[in-house]
Amino acid sequence: MTGLDEGIWALSEIGYLLRQQEGEIHRARAFTRAAFELARQRPDLAAMRKANQLESIESVGAGIARVLAEVVDTGRSSYLERLRELMGQPAAGDEPPLRLAGYRGDLHSHTEWSDGRATLPEMALAARARGYRYLGVTDHSPRIAVVNGLNPERLRAQARQIEETEALLPGLALLRGIEVDILEDGRLDLDEETLSGLEVVIASPHVKLRTEKAAMTQRMLRAVEHPQVNVVGHPTGRRPGSRAGAEYDFEAVFGRCAELGVALEIDCDPARMDAGPELARLAAGLGCRFCLDSDAHAPDELLYVDMAAWMARRAGIPEDRILNWLELDDLRRALR
Repeated sequence: MTGLDEGIWALSEIGYLLRQQEGEIHRARAFTRAAFELARQRPDLAAMRKANQLESIESVGAGIARVLAEVVDTGRSSYLERLRELMGQPAAGDEPPLRLAGYRGDLHSHTEWSDGRATLPEMALAARARGYRYLGVTDHSPRIAVVNGLNPERLRAQARQIEETEALLPGLALLRGIEVDILEDGRLDLDEETLSGLEVVIASPHVKLRTEKAAMTQRMLRAVEHPQVNVVGHPTGRRPGSRAGAEYDFEAVFGRCAELGVALEIDCDPARMDAGPELARLAAGLGCRFCLDSDAHAPDELLYVDMAAWMARRAGIPEDRILNWLELDDLRRALR
């Protein structure tokens, strides 16, 4: 018999692979929903398998129940293995253990200050309920008006609420941050003085993702080299099954991240899963550090880390290369 995390990860990876196949988006979403419900409910899969009750779990139908039964019984999924081969993404055989019990906090979350669907206190309470030591409050910068991004004045106002909320929740540090847009020329969407007052600066590509490869490489390099950037968020901007990501010289950009100590994000949002295992493995080989984040826009979405931690394992990344396993003091030292 095997554990719950393996069942969650198997369903999540199946959903990830199906999203990359034409015409499979509905099946992909079904597997993703089932993985989410397992992460939310935390059922005793072995007991439910023994009682033939797997289909009683919300979002688990007969086909998904068969996948789970095989995972519980054998520790593997033949369906997942077939999909890996079909997609040219077989397991590499060097997957290190990944213990989510050591995950100390999420560096990428959104609130109602931008396009989140919960207040800052609600997100903080959810993080504390999960036992987190810290949560990065990283709402959007103002470039994309539709997400109600924060300008310097609103960031200062948010800082006051962060301080007030943190005072009510001892044991949880709320890290002042921003997810700042990388503009077309590689500049960032906020000035250096504003960014220098933050603890976590995630620079992310959101627009003009089809920029020509050489120009996109220079754009990403300029962003990485900004002295206030700590993390490159969802490094390609892709949405598997609906939007291709940016193409650039990944080796050059990731190599520069490694030189400068800029972490590369593995964004666990099922609609992104970026950097995926293939790119993350490349970055690991170049010496990068990583953060494994939910990009949550609501409290339940903090569960995305539980669902997609398999990506770091598949990329061969050990826990000591992932910032989220650091205690708070060590994390603050690691963020340049």
